[in-house]
Amino acid sequence: MQETRHRILDTIAAGPVSGPALADRLDVSRSAVWKHVEALREAGFDIESGDAGYELTGVPEFGGAAVEYGLDAPFEVEYHESIGSTNARARELAGNGAADVVVLADEQTGGKGRLDRAWAAPSGGIWLSVVFRPDVPPAQAPIFTLAAAVAVTRAAREAGVDARIKWPNDVLVPGEDGDRKLVGILTEMEGEADRVSWVVVGIGINANVDVADLVEGATSLREECGNVDRRPFTQRVLEEFDALRTDRDAVLPAWREHAATLGQRVRVETPGGEVVGEAVDVEFPGTLVVETDDGERRRVSAGDCEHLRPA
Repeated sequence: MQETRHRILDTIAAGPVSGPALADRLDVSRSAVWKHVEALREAGFDIESGDAGYELTGVPEFGGAAVEYGLDAPFEVEYHESIGSTNARARELAGNGAADVVVLADEQTGGKGRLDRAWAAPSGGIWLSVVFRPDVPPAQAPIFTLAAAVAVTRAAREAGVDARIKWPNDVLVPGEDGDRKLVGILTEMEGEADRVSWVVVGIGINANVDVADLVEGATSLREECGNVDRRPFTQRVLEEFDALRTDRDAVLPAWREHAATLGQRVRVETPGGEVVGEAVDVEFPGTLVVETDDGERRRVSAGDCEHLRPA
């Protein structure tokens, strides 16, 4: 959203302000004020105009401008009602030099998870990908997957959902019949040997969707706690993620606090073979430490993790 439109919204949110007064405050013409107000109305903002001037009376339920308004994080939001893949669009933007951009969609038609697994992404969810350019070597990029998991877990728990993190990139809700997947995270990056060029963190949240529309074993915020207001929920996720990406020392303690995997007996399929034992810790930048039955501690940086018994 343009800075002038941000300033108009902030000004008229406190009460009616006349067009001439807005023009003076913003150092633009009265005609420019009118054009900006009309653009904001087209974006879904309810702006009344009376004798006292313009007044903000309502904010859109969802969308790019809605999420940007009041967002305490430095992201520009590109919104799509429907898109094939937010990660694909984010990679395109990254290749064109974008930074601190969020691609957000109501629906994805071609979403993928890790290992090219199918990922249902119907209307009513929160499907987003964050493009940013951290000053880190590629080996440290996994910490951002953990940061995203913590951000979503905190938002879900604040909404009343008993969300837990499964290594490396899922957020689950425990239940009598086993864990159910609420969120998937897919991180992609490009860079050279010593530095990252860009990172894309894709976050798929089953928000206001029916379980019947999701893959088997999944759940949604609607199922767990009822419909959520997607605008503040999305803002909360982005604000938490922004704070953690710039304070990487805080990520692992927060991840451990909400981990479903630690203390579990696990089987991890890795490129070098199967690792079975108890997950005892996670180390920077996201390495799972598994104690095998013979007492050996194996460190796994990537793999497909299966919980072998309930937490």
